[in-house]
Amino acid sequence: MITKLEAIRSLDPNAHCTLADDVVTWMTTPISEADIETEQARLQAEYDALAYARARDISYPNLKEFAEAYTEKEIGGDDTKWNEYVTKYNKVRTDNPKG
Repeated sequence: MITKLEAIRSLDPNAHCTLADDVVTWMTTPISEADIETEQARLQAEYDALAYARARDISYPNLKEFAEAYTEKEIGGDDTKWNEYVTKYNKVRTDNPKG
């Protein structure tokens, strides 16, 4: 969940305020509660839209697996590791489609 402070910082990186019990005390020009809520919703939608990318990131085969498979393939060895790597990679993409 995107916080009020994250929304405030997004709207005005130079804003100075405190937040206690969901009440904002401003030391600089205040931002309206409606604007803060709208920005929270926008930032949350942006975050949610990238859920697939976060899921892919933790699921992809690691770089070491890629390097081993690629090296073996390039030196004329068996393509088995490479094919396994590509299969794993493609499965992650299929299991976590974009939006």
